[in-house]
Parts: sequence; structure tokens; C-alpha cells
Amino acid sequence: MSAADRLARLLALVPWLVAHDGITLDEAAAHFGISGAELEKDLWLLVVSGLPGHGPDQLVDIDFWDDGVIHVIDPQTLDRPLRLTDEEAMVLLVALRTLAQVPGLADRSAILSASARLESALGTAVPTDALPTVNVGIEQQVSEAIDSALAHGRGLDITYASTTRDDVTERVVAPLEVSVVDGVGYLQAWCTGAEALRTFRLDRILGAREVDPVVPPEDARAAPAPTSGQTARLLVEPSSRWITDVHRGASVVEDRSDGRALVELPLLSVDWGVRLVMSLAGTVTALAPAELVDGVRAATTAALAAYGPAPRSG
Repeated sequence: MSAADRLARLLALVPWLVAHDGITLDEAAAHFGISGAELEKDLWLLVVSGLPGHGPDQLVDIDFWDDGVIHVIDPQTLDRPLRLTDEEAMVLLVALRTLAQVPGLADRSAILSASARLESALGTAVPTDALPTVNVGIEQQVSEAIDSALAHGRGLDITYASTTRDDVTERVVAPLEVSVVDGVGYLQAWCTGAEALRTFRLDRILGAREVDPVVPPEDARAAPAPTSGQTARLLVEPSSRWITDVHRGASVVEDRSDGRALVELPLLSVDWGVRLVMSLAGTVTALAPAELVDGVRAATTAALAAYGPAPRSG
């Protein structure tokens, strides 16, 4: 079962239990089509879930461990099925339409089905044809080639444009998976030229065509995360320490006396790292790896050059 399926069950579980107070674990498990052990795991997860603050009075409280009978003591805000406001539904619909453009997603039919249901639920309250369209910048031919290669175990010959170097390269890769991070699509693949895992931004792939299957090493096939395999080392000002909370895998390795922190962060790609550092407007300094430092330096030089020479005084 996918994480999305389990989340949907968890959201439905509490209001259903509220309406069926005193039901047994076995009866509830049978209703949801899961085992008693799976239901207990769900309940243990729910009782450590709640509202921001996560104090004892902000957590879902369910009594189920004494006699096999379930009583919801405090459902927090989950005492009835969740309803989306029109604004929430519109935001979700735009996000789903954007996600539907990304190749390589196994649950594309679920995305399209959810989009259709949202459009139907909105009805005439909001004209869905007036919603903004987000173009993720992925060429249709590239998307179709990636979809087909992933589905049939084929290799890809891609034309890739780098954002940190002014060049376009040809790569033959074994596509492994597609992921979306911060609204940007990435292809994780084994690159035959580099003989290593590489992560490519989908909107930087200018062209792609299927080639004979490429067989990566077994350990590459098992790679769990869409990263470049590199770790960025950053010096972070106090105003930007929030990045350790929002970026997966980020950790503070040293707190300095002046309030700055030495942070390590898994790199999705060097391009991604350059964009992150540049977006933080001088409050983060890249220390390693060398490719990241060089990329930030090149991007900074290019940005300054766009302003032209400084006016001469006097």
C-alpha cells in the first residue's frame, strides 16, 4: 500500500471511529479491509499526531489498548470528514494539473481521476477553465520518451543543458525514477559517461530518445533517494537557519559563537544547490563541494555582469 493510500485511510479513520464508539479492533479492521496489526499501527500513529505545538492537549487521543475496544477521547479537528473550501480545492487542482505533466509517475491515472472529481465538486462555483495553468517546461517528446523508457526498461539518449556551465551535453543513461521536489521534476539515472548516479532536471532535458537497455550496477538500482550522492556544506546566517527545517536530510553540524551555523545538506544536483544558495541572497555561503562553489561563483559573476559596468563618479 502506498503512503497516499494510508494517509487517506488515516483521515477517514478518526471520524468513522467517532461515529462507531465502542467498536472492537477486529470489527474496525474488517471494515477497512486491513489486518488487526495494521490497524493498531495506524492507531499508534494517530495518537502521536495533532495540531502544531504537539503538546498533550493538542494530540489525537484514542483509547484502544486495554480491552480491544476503541474509544476516541479527543479527535482534535478530525471528528467529521474533511471538506475542502473552494480556495483549497482550486489550489489542489492546479497542483494536480501540474503534477500530471511530469513523466514517469506510476499513479498518473489516480492524478487524473482526482482532478476530474475536484472539477466536478467545484461545479459552477469556480470556472475551472479560468484557473491558472502552470507549465513545468518539459517538452512533450521528452516526457513521452521518459515514460516509455521507464515502462519498458529501455535506456535514454538525452541532450542536457547545464545551468552552471554554458554547455549542452549528450548523455546515455539508464532511467531509474522520477521525483518532484519543491515543484521541480528530476530524473534519477545511471549515467554511462560518468559511470555514476546523476540527477537531471527535467526542464533542462532538451531532447530524449529511447536506446537499447542500459544495465546499471545493482547498488545503483537500489538507490533510495533522488540525490547526486554529494553533500553540500553551507555556512548559514541566523536569518536562514529555517532551511534545516524544510529541506530533507539537512543537519546542523556546528553552531558558531556569532550565531551562524555550519549545515550539511544532501544535494539533489549541483544546479539545484546553486539555485538554493542564490535564492538566499547572501545569507548562505557554499563551502563544498568544489562544483557547488564554482557554480555559485559563476552564477554570481553572470548576475553582476547583467547590470553592466558601474557608473563613473564625478
